[in-house]
Amino acid sequence: MGNIFNYEKEDLEALLEKRGYKKFVASQVIDWVYDKKVYDPLNFSNISSEVRNFLKEKFSFGSIKIKKVQEDEDVKKFLFELHDNEFIETVLMYHDYGLSICISSQVGCNMGCAFCESGRLKKTRNLEVSEMIEQIILVSNYVNKKINSVVVMGIGEPFDNYDNLIKALKIINNPKMLNIGARHITVSTCGIVPKIYEFSKLGLQVNLAISLHASNDEVRNKIMPISKVYDYISLHKAIKDYINVTGRRVSLEYILLKDINDDLKYADELALLFKNMNIYINLISYNKTNNNDINTSDKKQIDLFFDRLKKRGLNVTMRRKFGDNISAACGQLRSKEI
Repeated sequence: MGNIFNYEKEDLEALLEKRGYKKFVASQVIDWVYDKKVYDPLNFSNISSEVRNFLKEKFSFGSIKIKKVQEDEDVKKFLFELHDNEFIETVLMYHDYGLSICISSQVGCNMGCAFCESGRLKKTRNLEVSEMIEQIILVSNYVNKKINSVVVMGIGEPFDNYDNLIKALKIINNPKMLNIGARHITVSTCGIVPKIYEFSKLGLQVNLAISLHASNDEVRNKIMPISKVYDYISLHKAIKDYINVTGRRVSLEYILLKDINDDLKYADELALLFKNMNIYINLISYNKTNNNDINTSDKKQIDLFFDRLKKRGLNVTMRRKFGDNISAACGQLRSKEI
């Protein structure tokens, strides 16, 4: 029957009832696992021995393990080994308001963005729901603190693992499970347009971030192959529709790449496209890797780009750098043991 962390409450209730057990046992199991952090069902003392033995025989209560932890100022990077000897990375960030975790959704990534290290290793497989959930649980247990917010921005394209992503989001948000508020959860996509429309209809209050990184197809096609499948017009339309349907603000992520997308004319184009829309632009300083010829924009150019967007009436922020000394920053995560 698989890993207990694959199950939403309703799924577990239905399974137990089918086996002839009371539905409320699901709530007891969830309390032991998520609240008490007990992972051996034989120790679920308020549950009958028959059910405990059934749970022990039919379920696993964890399948990934921490292989390595690296630390930098205000950040920890975790290398996880999966049950099939694949690897993923997860990043924990310390903020004034609490702890934020960046989790992976796939082993490798097929999107092939030119600036992203994760895409160099092609997708091996999707992560199971449990493997996304366990990243949060194991990191929280490691530091012995509650995780306050979750961003699905690690290795992989979340919307390319859509069904498992949605189940994981519901478990993360469930007050009886991981109990992280929807508005403290962010999903980032490179722009799989049909899934943006689908996501808008779910009624979830989680945040959506779009990895935009360009103001037109000419530039985006060079650095993001997905743009050749879903062009800028269709992506812009999907973003607009998402805002109209959900009433939620969308974050547009924009990594500044020297002499590629950092000319001020691109800031002007962004202003024309997105002014008066409920968005904000999150500028990101590129984190250099050794595997391409892309360079980080000069600080002066970054400041000029930021100021131009502000003057054109857009809401804009500059993302704080985390973990670039240990390859834990945006675009640097890998899915193999180094």
